[in-house]
Amino acid sequence: MRGLAKVSRTSGAMEFIDRERPEPAADEALVEIDYAGLCGSDAGIYEFESAFERMNLPTVIGHEYAGRVVETGDSVTKFAVGDRVVERPIRGCGDCYQCEIGSANVCQDAVITGVDHDGAYEQFITVPERALHPVPDSVEQQHAAVVEPTSIGARAVIENSRVSPGDRVLVEGPGPIGQLTAQIAAAQGGTVTVSGVGPDANYRLPLAEDLGFETINVAEDDFEARRDEQTDGIGYDVVFDTTGHPSGLPSAVDAVRKGGQIVLVGQTGETSMEYSPLVRSEIDLQCSYASMYEDFERALRLIDSGDVDCETFIDDRFSLEDADEAFESFIGGETCKPVFDVSEVWA
Repeated sequence: MRGLAKVSRTSGAMEFIDRERPEPAADEALVEIDYAGLCGSDAGIYEFESAFERMNLPTVIGHEYAGRVVETGDSVTKFAVGDRVVERPIRGCGDCYQCEIGSANVCQDAVITGVDHDGAYEQFITVPERALHPVPDSVEQQHAAVVEPTSIGARAVIENSRVSPGDRVLVEGPGPIGQLTAQIAAAQGGTVTVSGVGPDANYRLPLAEDLGFETINVAEDDFEARRDEQTDGIGYDVVFDTTGHPSGLPSAVDAVRKGGQIVLVGQTGETSMEYSPLVRSEIDLQCSYASMYEDFERALRLIDSGDVDCETFIDDRFSLEDADEAFESFIGGETCKPVFDVSEVWA
């Protein structure tokens, strides 16, 4: 079989390579991939940011996917051939302190699908039974491919934020996680605004508007005036920074009200700012990373109920055969959530 792999430590460098069809171990299932999404970390691998230096190339990438079980190992009991599944792609070791206390998302020795071992941009993948999550019949298979990023938004909003009905919420960054976070915050009763910068005006801010949100283009609009208009001059109750940009946290501090909350979801790297204003305003700074079993359950329910509008959110214009076009469009802000029909590549 073939898989779309990162083949060298340079920008781009994505090629189809030959792989043997894997055989499941006793505790694994063999999954045939139907659909797979493209996310910010995949784009980071494409550009080969420093966070991915640990990768042993070539590696087939992709960790957001939906597939079907086609074979099971001898000790697998929870899944059977034909079951529709998604994967929780951060695999905790099960033995460290964080895993023991139920925080496997921050496991000290976690491995990540599509980074530390071959991922979903190929026909078949073997997955430990403990990392698989069942998909209910009521959720379309293409929509199930975005359960993993939805679970990240679910954790950020439901587990780690204090968004309540009537709260005024700002989501910084109209990328995939931002759009999902906005929808989930709205489902929690928040009045949500989504902000972005110049390049977002072409596709991502209009997408947020299609999803029902007011938007602010901080490169063109008077942000302070819009904030004051929307919040009676008080500031937003909760601000989610999903930008992954050094400007995200400082701008969140300017946007949030005194006594409000900032939830950091995007991975910025490095930023510089004064922290005294946070202390003097008693601003709650909360981080949110990845997701757990319960977050996947919530994600599936949010998709099933329509609170997360996958039909509008998903962009199915791209093929794995034209992956460079998809990646460059994603990086340039010309798309938000490409989902590849992986099965068409092997048809």
